[in-house]
Amino acid sequence: MTIWTDLITTDHAMRFVDAGGLRTRTLTAGQGEAIVMLHGTSGHLEAFVRNVRVLADHYACHAVDMMGHGYTDGPDRPYRIPGYVAHVVDYLNAAGIERAHFIGESLGGWVAARLAVDHPDRVGKLILVAPGGTVANPAVMDRIKTSTRAAVEGDDIALTRQRLELLMFDPADVSDELVQVRHAIYHRPEFVARVGHLLCLQEMDNRTQDLLTIAQMAAIKAETLIVWGAQNPFGEVPEAHRMNESIPRSRLEIFGECGHWPQHEHADQFNALALEFLAS
Repeated sequence: MTIWTDLITTDHAMRFVDAGGLRTRTLTAGQGEAIVMLHGTSGHLEAFVRNVRVLADHYACHAVDMMGHGYTDGPDRPYRIPGYVAHVVDYLNAAGIERAHFIGESLGGWVAARLAVDHPDRVGKLILVAPGGTVANPAVMDRIKTSTRAAVEGDDIALTRQRLELLMFDPADVSDELVQVRHAIYHRPEFVARVGHLLCLQEMDNRTQDLLTIAQMAAIKAETLIVWGAQNPFGEVPEAHRMNESIPRSRLEIFGECGHWPQHEHADQFNALALEFLAS
C-alpha cells in the first residue's frame, strides 16, 4: 500500500490554513463531528493516512502538521508544549471547530492531553497513541535526538529509513514512499534551520518543566483511550499503566507485536477500536 492508494477512494483535500499566523498544512476528509490528528516528534500528517480512509466515513478528519513540523511554519524559538497547544487552538479557531475529538500519537498525545487540561471545553474524547509526556528517560531522549539529527544533517536517505524503523516492530511497515516523504521534509531548509527548536523537549530542563503531572492527568475530564505497543521502543508498558491509573475516565489497550505507531502498524485493529470508542 502507498499513501495514494490508502486515500484513493476517500474524498479529501490537502490545504494550508493560517493558524495564528503560522501557515499550517492539513489533510481534511469526511463530515460530522471533528477529529483532529496530531503526530509525533519530527513527524507529519502522513502518519494517519491509514486511519483517515476509514474514520472519514463517520467523522470530519483533520490530520495536521504541528508547529514547526512537516510543511507547517515554525517560530524562531524552542517548541515547548504550551506553544504546541496554542497552535492547535489557533487551528481549531481557523477551521471553525468549537469542539473536537483528538487522536494524538507520541508528542501529539502529550499535546492533546495538555489541551484537555487547559481547554476542556474544546475537547470531546481523547485517543492517546503511545503518548509521551509523563517521564524523562535520558536514554530514550538521546536516541530520539541523535537519530533525528543524523537523518536531518546527513544526505544519505538510509538514515531517514533508520529513523522511521525505530518506530516499528516490523521494519517492513516502513515503505519506500514513507521514507521519501520524510526525507524530503527533513531536508527542507526551513526544517534543517529549526531542528534544534523541534528537539528541545529532548533536553532535560525543558522536558521536566513541561511533563504532565499527576494532578494534570487527574484533571482530564474527557473520556480517554490509551493505545500502546507492547514493544514500544520509546516507552515501557508500565508507563502506559501509570497514565491509565492517573486519568480518571480512561481505558488502556495494548497491541502485541507493535512498536511506537499502533495506528499505522495495526491500522485495521486501531480503526475498529477507535470507531467503537468514539461511538460508545
